[in-house]
Amino acid sequence: MQILIYGLINSITLSLFALGFTLVYSISRIPNFAHGAIYVTTGYLTWLFMNLLNLNYFLSCVLSILLSCIISALIYRLVLIRIRGMDISEVIATYAVGLAIIEGLRWGGLRGSTYTLPPIIAGSLEIFGVIVDYQRLIAVAISLVTFLFLYFFVKFTKTGLALKGIAQDERASMMLGINSDKMAVISFIVGSIITGISAILIFPLGNIVVEAGYNVLIFSIAVSIIGGLGSWGGAVIASFIIGFVQILTEVFISSHFQIVVALLAIIVTLLLKPSGLFGKQKELEERV
Repeated sequence: MQILIYGLINSITLSLFALGFTLVYSISRIPNFAHGAIYVTTGYLTWLFMNLLNLNYFLSCVLSILLSCIISALIYRLVLIRIRGMDISEVIATYAVGLAIIEGLRWGGLRGSTYTLPPIIAGSLEIFGVIVDYQRLIAVAISLVTFLFLYFFVKFTKTGLALKGIAQDERASMMLGINSDKMAVISFIVGSIITGISAILIFPLGNIVVEAGYNVLIFSIAVSIIGGLGSWGGAVIASFIIGFVQILTEVFISSHFQIVVALLAIIVTLLLKPSGLFGKQKELEERV
């Protein structure tokens, strides 16, 4: 029962920050390797606003997510717009920017375990004999609300439908007057909002460290590859696979092997089914 409950919680929170990476790629076709840097930056900015400017928790969260959105938009407008369509250059550029941000935070003093965010509600609850703290339950609830909001945003708003159109067929959408670069910027902003929300929900469960940025990036890539690059539904299903594997690895082996398991999952998926579970990329035998 403990594995089941914590597996569900871990899978839902994992799908939240992985969805930010998948959403950006599905719309702009840019693998945002600065994804982990945005995650850590949001958490660190929230801590700074609370402890240096003495702002309340909610306002600190809103301001940190807003600044992360601005950073993401600037990454696209200043760097990626000039190399869009050059796959290798996109990977190198986003990874270099993300590395500069993360190591810049480390150089600026983000070290050790002194940076923590308070839980939204302290305490715990017993569910079927398993003790679960309120922060994890709130993280699950807010994640589900975020998924629901994103669904209605894409399904029933003009901007959401434009994003969906670009994701399905960019050239046809551009012929209908949809600005591809504008939609790419919006995708980076929406992805940053989702990533920022996940950071605020997950960091109270531990410490704000730069290593979290690398871990989030690796798990997001694993989820995207297993689910299929660009597939939102595939990312959610892959999150449950990786989420339960993480819990099983922690229970029966060690938490230190969670990254290793994620990397092995990437390799196995690329060997057996390069397009992922629900990806639209061509299979390996079709390309040879």
